[in-house]
Amino acid sequence: MLPGAVIGWDMSAALALGDALGVPPLAMAELLPVIEAVMVSKLNEQMDHSHG
Repeated sequence: MLPGAVIGWDMSAALALGDALGVPPLAMAELLPVIEAVMVSKLNEQMDHSHG
């Protein structure tokens, strides 16, 4: 945990959501880390700009 920043997703929850939506596990394993990295970066950028 880092105050004022997003450091990552709850991957258990993300995998469970993908499973519930019928996303193949191999696709989730390939795509979730990439999507997470971009989303974390963009969320932190937005928070920096709004507090900056």
